[in-house]
Amino acid sequence: MKSRTPGVVCTAALLAVVVTGCSGSQDDKAGGGAPAGTARAALDTLAVKAPASKAGYDREGKFGRAWSDKTDAPGSGNRCDTRNDILARDLVGARNDGSSACVIASGTLDDPYTGRKIRFKRGTGTSSAVQIDHVVALGQAWVSGAQKIGQRKREALANDPLNLIAADGPANGQKSDQDASRWLPKNTAFQCAYVARQIAVKKKYGLTVNPGEKDAMARVLKTCPNEKLPADGAAGVALKPVGK
Repeated sequence: MKSRTPGVVCTAALLAVVVTGCSGSQDDKAGGGAPAGTARAALDTLAVKAPASKAGYDREGKFGRAWSDKTDAPGSGNRCDTRNDILARDLVGARNDGSSACVIASGTLDDPYTGRKIRFKRGTGTSSAVQIDHVVALGQAWVSGAQKIGQRKREALANDPLNLIAADGPANGQKSDQDASRWLPKNTAFQCAYVARQIAVKKKYGLTVNPGEKDAMARVLKTCPNEKLPADGAAGVALKPVGK
């Protein structure tokens, strides 16, 4: 009678291969093969749809008064307007003029969009050198699902530190409400972080991407496959007066 031991051994070996092949590491791939927790994985969770009509878009009517210190949680604002919160967060050496704990009068921006240093000075004709950009422009948000999320969430989106960044005024104007398929920062070193933040905002507010936009984002993230998805904007919720 022939021994069946070899067959048992082969079966066990085959089973081991199958089990090994099915098990994953803690870095289990998500989102079409991208590591979990990365912007690339999050991108693959976003719905892909053609842009909706921009009909009905109205900045103040649909997204609230600019820089109104709205947040997701009622009462969690710091009584400083959102523009000054972001200037305080993003400017190096941010200072006020002593008239208000909130109003930022000067500082230096290491501009993420151009890579230049910009000296900011509050005043007529000078304040516009540094603008606060909506990373996902509000017009772009409108055509990618914000029409359906309700007024309160739209106002939160418009004032969410995750979606706001101090940037070179002319670059912000050039961007307008274009998506990533039509505009990316000239500073290529910032493109990964920029796209990752757009994805984080769209994921947080249930917005969509259009096919060209998703392709452009994927091309950028191919150069930085482990770019993490940012969790928040780290704004100074308890902004204190800054010294001269």
